[in-house]
Amino acid sequence: MRLRCAVLDDFQNAALGSADWSVLEDRVEVVTFNEHIADENELASLLADFDIVVTLRERVPFPATLLDRLPRLRLLVASGMRNSVIDYAAAERGGVTVCGTASSATPPVELTWALLLGLARNLVTESNGLRTGGRWQSTVGADLHGRRLGLLGLGKIGSRVAQVGLAFGMRVSAWSQHLSKERAEEVGVELAASKEELLRDSDFVSIHLALGDRTRGLLGAAELALLKPTAYLINTSRAALVDQDALLAALREGRFAGAGIDVFDIEPLPADHPLRTAPRLLATPHLGYVSQANYATYYGHAVEDIQAFLAGEPVRRLG
Repeated sequence: MRLRCAVLDDFQNAALGSADWSVLEDRVEVVTFNEHIADENELASLLADFDIVVTLRERVPFPATLLDRLPRLRLLVASGMRNSVIDYAAAERGGVTVCGTASSATPPVELTWALLLGLARNLVTESNGLRTGGRWQSTVGADLHGRRLGLLGLGKIGSRVAQVGLAFGMRVSAWSQHLSKERAEEVGVELAASKEELLRDSDFVSIHLALGDRTRGLLGAAELALLKPTAYLINTSRAALVDQDALLAALREGRFAGAGIDVFDIEPLPADHPLRTAPRLLATPHLGYVSQANYATYYGHAVEDIQAFLAGEPVRRLG
C-alpha cells in the first residue's frame, strides 16, 4: 500500500512540473492542493489520511493543536531551512520527522529591486496610463544615482541588495543590532550609527532582517515618522517587522513617498484587507521566493527528503 503525500499551497500548479516525482510513484501517491486552507479544523480533516505533507515556507502553521490531530503523519517537509510556525516538540512527540530544503537568496534580491525600481519610476501608474489611453507621462521618476539606500540588515540577502545599489551609484548604508563596522566595510557600505539615523538619512529603506523577539515591530509609528517625505520603504522579509497599522496610517496620510511590500500579516491577503486599496503602495503576493529555479530546488529537495526518509536516513532535518 502506497503512502500518501499532500503538497499544500501549489497556487500555480507548478509543484509536479518542478521536480521528478516519478521516482516516488511506486511507494508514494502525491496529491497537490492549489487553494490555501487557513482553518485548522478544515486542514486537520483534509490531512487526516496523509502520511507526508510538503508545505511552502511559513504559510501554514503546524502547532501542537494540529499535529496532535494528524496521527498518520510521519514526515513534514517545509521549504527552506528555518521555520518558525512548526511546533518541533509536538512533532517529535508524535513521531513526525521534519525536514527542510535549500533556498536561494537570488529571487528575493531580484524582487527587492523590482519593487524599488517600480516605485522610483512609477511603472504601474505609467503603464496603466499608457494601456488605458491616459495621460502621456504623468509622473516624474526618482533618481537612484547619488541617492542613499539604507539597509536594515546586511546578511546574505541584504549584502547582495547592497551590491546592486552600489552598481547603480547609490550611497549605501546599513544597520542592525549587531552589525559591525568591519562587516559593513567588507561589503563596501557605511555603518549607520543607529536605526534612527539610517531612517532619517535614507532615500530608500529596504528591510532584510530575520523575524525574532528583538526585531518584531522594529518599525512602528515613531520610526516611520523619521522617513523623509520623499523616501520609499521596501519590505520583502517579514510583515511583522513593521507595525501594519502604523504602515497603513502612514501611507494613507502621505507621510512618505511610498512602499513596496511583498509580505503581509495574513496570507493570502483577504479580499477586503485595507492594504489592497492603500495609496502609495506597490504590493505583490509574497513573490520573493517564487521563481523557476527556486521551485526546482524546493520540490527537488522535497523529493530527496522523501526518498531519504523512506530509506530510513532522513536528510536536512529541522528542529
